[in-house]
Amino acid sequence: METNTCLSLLRCLDCGTALKSVMADTQSTLPDALQCQSCQRTFPCINGVIRFVKDDSYTTSFSHQWNRFEVQQPEEDTRTFQAKTGYTPAQLAGKQVLDAGCGGGRYAALLGQHGVHAVAMDLSQSVDRAADLCNSYPTISVIQASLFEMPLTTECFDFAFSIGVLHHSPDPRKAFHELAGRVKPGGQLAVWLYRRNTFIQEQINHCLRWFSTRFSSKSLEKACYLGAMLGGIPLLNRTLNKIANFSNHPNREIRVCDTFDWYSPRYQSHHTLSELKQWFEEEGFSSLRELPPEKSGRFYIWAYDHDLIIGSGVNVLGTKNVP
Repeated sequence: METNTCLSLLRCLDCGTALKSVMADTQSTLPDALQCQSCQRTFPCINGVIRFVKDDSYTTSFSHQWNRFEVQQPEEDTRTFQAKTGYTPAQLAGKQVLDAGCGGGRYAALLGQHGVHAVAMDLSQSVDRAADLCNSYPTISVIQASLFEMPLTTECFDFAFSIGVLHHSPDPRKAFHELAGRVKPGGQLAVWLYRRNTFIQEQINHCLRWFSTRFSSKSLEKACYLGAMLGGIPLLNRTLNKIANFSNHPNREIRVCDTFDWYSPRYQSHHTLSELKQWFEEEGFSSLRELPPEKSGRFYIWAYDHDLIIGSGVNVLGTKNVP
């Protein structure tokens, strides 16, 4: 973690004052904690991560998921990152970047490989995996914090992105507001949210998730192996998963992880493109650009345009207006 750069961006959750490092061991490169220069509140540094929350609240399933499954695939992750942000990691070199909802840190690691200065933030204990993954990249700082209480000064990032995160919060619109407020005038923000599907698909999903969210993580994980099996069967993995979602990724472990990712979170909201664009406009963004899906193919695009692809998204890149 590049402490000095990150420290200049961090603020006390109570009074908004800048923080200072507290070093018990003068030989260490990492602080033991950060302390507010005004009210003296301290925030511990554990396993290389500054903790601005005491627990992982409503994100316990993600704490299990990202510390349980190994899903990093650099080439695929690079393609996904470009599709969902509009940029390659290399194109963000020289910018201050915020990864809002970093999960296990696979996108933060891509940025680190290109020397991009970034803060990777997540509420869940997946930050432990992210810190391990990004340990060799000094330009990446990992913090554990809430979208609703971001310990970051306002309008400090040149580029911010959130891929598949806000829809897992209890109030996605408020989370978007907080995120948008951290982008500099002239800076850009990219957000990807689950797409709202047809009425029948939404009702089936609601019923299935009513049951799945009541399972323990271990029990649900076992059930997801069935989804992974179905996802490996030709024809079924392109038809049945339009009714009940399960992953058809070529990698079996990723199929299990993706299916668990769908059915385990406490919160899951679905959105329309017009709704997301309205959020951007209300927060003072313009030059909005809809980012197309990563996948292609005539039938896929037709189904995508008709809101039939469960798990697909609405994806917008916008630029914050300069006063």
